[in-house]
Amino acid sequence: MPINSSTEHGVFEPEATAAMGEAFDAACKELHCASQPEVVRELIATLVIGAASQGELDPIRLRIVALAGFAICSPPDLAASASATAAS
Repeated sequence: MPINSSTEHGVFEPEATAAMGEAFDAACKELHCASQPEVVRELIATLVIGAASQGELDPIRLRIVALAGFAICSPPDLAASASATAAS
């Protein structure tokens, strides 16, 4: 699924837009977007478009990029500390 040379201007090949749409729909479903504010869908779209603009066209990886934009991570040492405490 090659990106058209006019991608620099925001135009994608039909195969790319299909992959982006699939990723967007899957991310929205996973994040229950129907009950979320419009800004959530806008962020998903922005993340998918950004990754596609960088050449990523696999719908699964595009979905992962979008979902990762919503990840809340704790620092690794805190996560390890929490796991050790829970195991005790």
